[in-house]
Amino acid sequence: MKIWKLAMPTLLLVLGCSFLIASFQIEKSNLGNPNGPLYFPIGLSILLLLFSFMYLAQEWKKREEDHKVISQLLTGRTPKLIGLTILLGVGYSLLFERVGFLISTFLFLGTLLFVLNGKKKWMTNIIVAVCFSFFSWYAFSELLGVSLP
Repeated sequence: MKIWKLAMPTLLLVLGCSFLIASFQIEKSNLGNPNGPLYFPIGLSILLLLFSFMYLAQEWKKREEDHKVISQLLTGRTPKLIGLTILLGVGYSLLFERVGFLISTFLFLGTLLFVLNGKKKWMTNIIVAVCFSFFSWYAFSELLGVSLP
């Protein structure tokens, strides 16, 4: 059995327990329901514990299987795509404040789509990048009233 396969679900279980304990230490509210501030973090902690336990059970059941996922991940053009996506994400974060949400999101998404889909689907790439950038800007800026750069 490869112990590293069980490391992540175990870590998530520990993290879920820590969040649950910390959630009970949140101060009670003076207005309205005194336990109101506790419900959301406790609910999320319980969900994290539940899903982590399910993940651990899944990994325990298939602990003897030969997994080729990591070897497949490191072959072909996948490592280049991962590296390029990370670089594009860094570029996006650097451009975001300088040129604003709309333009930087369009450039990031458009470039990423061209890398993934290729030049043959150039029209689809541009339409998706423009539509997503505009509608996400509209949703945040106009509908939700969030100030974007």
